[in-house]
Amino acid sequence: MLEHSTLPVREWKSFLMDIFICSLGAFGGPEAHYSVFTDQLVTKKHYLSEEELVELIALCSFLPGPSSTQTIVAIGHKTGGPWLAFLTMLIWALPALVIMTTLSFLYQFLNNQEISTDILRYIGPMAVGFIIVASYRIGKKVVKDPLTLFLLFFGAGITYFIRDPWIFPTVLIAGGLISILSTKEKDLWNHVKLNPPYPYLGLFLFFTFGSLLLAILFDNELIQLFEHFYRYGYLVFGGGQVVIPVMYGELVEVNQLMSSNEFLTGYGLVQGIPGPMFSFSAYAGGMAARSGSVLYQTIGAIAGGIGIFLPGLLLIYFVYPMWEKIKHIKGFKIALRGVAAVAGGLIAIAAVLLTQQSGLSWDNLLITAVTVLLLSSRKIPAPIIVLIIILIGWLL
Repeated sequence: MLEHSTLPVREWKSFLMDIFICSLGAFGGPEAHYSVFTDQLVTKKHYLSEEELVELIALCSFLPGPSSTQTIVAIGHKTGGPWLAFLTMLIWALPALVIMTTLSFLYQFLNNQEISTDILRYIGPMAVGFIIVASYRIGKKVVKDPLTLFLLFFGAGITYFIRDPWIFPTVLIAGGLISILSTKEKDLWNHVKLNPPYPYLGLFLFFTFGSLLLAILFDNELIQLFEHFYRYGYLVFGGGQVVIPVMYGELVEVNQLMSSNEFLTGYGLVQGIPGPMFSFSAYAGGMAARSGSVLYQTIGAIAGGIGIFLPGLLLIYFVYPMWEKIKHIKGFKIALRGVAAVAGGLIAIAAVLLTQQSGLSWDNLLITAVTVLLLSSRKIPAPIIVLIIILIGWLL
């Protein structure tokens, strides 16, 4: 499809069906999602070229929020404008959000049926296996030279010892600055003329400061949850794997809204469903609000889901119209290398921390190792691995 072309409204149904096909086949996080996008939207349907897709991936990797979701929303924006972009977001994310909202009731269901939650005890160690494989694959992708290797260890080392939520965006920004300061390239900030769509930025800031102010003024659990997840959405770069350590630190370690095992169970289960990994927020929001009624818990899940996706959606609406000019700024591309390397370090250290939290017993370590081997073979789909691990927990 040619640059700046717009799909006629009568063809939107076909495009959205292709997005739905992508959502059904998108397992395993952003890297796996991009291969699905390439196959369905580039190779089969030619909505954009492979080069354009890679450029959009680079843009969305630099923005905070769910990177693969922002990428597919940007493709919708490119193909049919802002309304098609919004519909793309719904078709892509809604099925996974509904499933994860339902799974937030899993522990209550098992208790009501008098089924032991021990059948889920190996989901946590399995989730650690997914993170180990993700950290290895992303590490191979982002480490290109001694500087990016240093930045990977820099991000891992600092976030191992400092677990406060503010540290994650701080080290990511530091990675971008170090990358810029270390480069020998000249003329980094070549001038381009932009026409920013400021209303979207205004909405982003309105929700940013409005939710924070409401959370300070009112001691309301649902408002607090929305503020938490909205903040995760605008402070985290790199997609689902990167948001996990941030959410774990605040929801489990700081606020104790759920146990480590419950958190890891949800993270393991999200590996077994297609769609964006940020849909984990619906599970986490529901679990955090389970002290109330079914409706209250459902609203908690909705607050988590909307909260975490909204800032990324508003930011891509703000930035994408300027992208054709931004992508020619050399300094932007150089900063992105450093941000990506530090993000790789965050994922790697998450594997270490969650291994410690899930327990170092021989059976847990064995489940983690088996998960890593199965994923590395690339022969067994993620949902099958999840079912195998649940079956093992049930049998034992």
